[in-house]
Amino acid sequence: MAVNLLGNSDIDARIILNVGGTRFETLKSTLKKLPATRLSKLTEQLSYYDPILNEYFFDRHPGVFSQILNYYRTGTLHYPTNVCGPLFEDELSYWGLQREDVEPCCWMTYTKHRSTAETLSILDSLELDTVRSSQQEVMKKFGWDDNFDYIQGHLPRYKRLMMIIWQIFEEPRSSTVAKVITVISIFFILVSILSFVLQTLSMFRISDIDFVTVYVNKTSTDRTPTLNRQNVHPSFDVVEWICNTWFIFEIMIRFIVNPNKKEFCQSTLNIIDFLATSWFYFTWALTKLHVNDNEALDLLSTIRIMRLFKLFNHHPGLKVIITSMKFSSSVLWLLIFFVLIAVAIFASLIYYAERMTSRHPADNMFGSIPDALWFNIITMSTIGYGDLYPKTMLGMLIGAVSTVAGVLIIDLPMPIIVETFANFYTHLRARSKLPKTRRKIGPAEPVVTKRAAVTAMDNGQNLKLLGQSSKAAAMFANKTMINNNIMSSVA
Repeated sequence: MAVNLLGNSDIDARIILNVGGTRFETLKSTLKKLPATRLSKLTEQLSYYDPILNEYFFDRHPGVFSQILNYYRTGTLHYPTNVCGPLFEDELSYWGLQREDVEPCCWMTYTKHRSTAETLSILDSLELDTVRSSQQEVMKKFGWDDNFDYIQGHLPRYKRLMMIIWQIFEEPRSSTVAKVITVISIFFILVSILSFVLQTLSMFRISDIDFVTVYVNKTSTDRTPTLNRQNVHPSFDVVEWICNTWFIFEIMIRFIVNPNKKEFCQSTLNIIDFLATSWFYFTWALTKLHVNDNEALDLLSTIRIMRLFKLFNHHPGLKVIITSMKFSSSVLWLLIFFVLIAVAIFASLIYYAERMTSRHPADNMFGSIPDALWFNIITMSTIGYGDLYPKTMLGMLIGAVSTVAGVLIIDLPMPIIVETFANFYTHLRARSKLPKTRRKIGPAEPVVTKRAAVTAMDNGQNLKLLGQSSKAAAMFANKTMINNNIMSSVA
């Protein structure tokens, strides 16, 4: 049995690891602590072992490896803050370690890149930074990328026209014509909403007055004017017809040239646009049929206000707000759930407190629990209309507690929603500053070197250099052999 000169066994011998140009020295017994990993299976027959330098060379990240080697020594794996998460994951996979081995103190920092990747994927799906799609991307949307003739540019004229019209209406910043169409669409949306608001003013309404014959006394009568109803000024009807003509034209064109009709019909904004436009023609038909009792129908016509959501397609920040609300939907539902529970509890308490401690039943302003529910909703939301309020000391105490509870319940989840919006918006601003094209690193090509011929002129100099290098190599080999003989012993 070969015994080490220093008295240590082979398992305790030191081993040198060269990782990315940085040399690490440890014991073989340290690397055996984690079996079934790359470092626990090191042998001199491996390709990355250098017998001359007596070290193992790995072209990996040295900063991450220092933490990995420390994991072998101490049994705790910490995440280095100076590297990105995917790089750390690649290094763990290369060395045969699991990401679940990361310590809990570093887990939040380590998994932060996963939320970042999820945020970036959501922003990619929104296509916020897409100004103009290339012809290949548009053809892929239409499903024409499999046709070789289409790829070569041999598109029929009507399909080429469909692509152009689709880009004009769906990509507002793709061309000058698209920007003009966008401005016209926004103009008609604002005019339609402004008309809807102004026609409710009395100064823009025409009153229908009927004269009723009344008896002043037994022998004389008089005609008294009575207000029948108020009609909208005819000029507003003209404005509505012009606006809705543009809306029906726009939605029909977008539906015809859209590559995915099913997705178009399932879009919330398109459904709102269609309902608002069709409702105008429906109410106009009812008016022509002399259906006068249409006040309830006028309430449903407020759906045209929802057209303002179409502006979200023209501003990335508005899309980010809606996306942040969707991403925080679980927090919002949890907030609503706790608010409803608190409202129900405090409403029952204040109702019975006022009922038991009031000297006179007439002084109790809470006639039922629904009245107390209304009071707690406006109290916990810190609105406080003042139409209902407790009059007894116990009721005032419960009202004060419900106010504090409402502030805590509503305000505590708000930073989570704000942080979500800030996360989306920060990445959106960062993506807008990235270059559109980036250099891609491909696999290295093998380099074939040719041996230069030795001419008569430099023959002597080349032989001299060759002799010096051979002498140095021989001296290094002899030195290595002597060291190996000294460090080993005879059994």
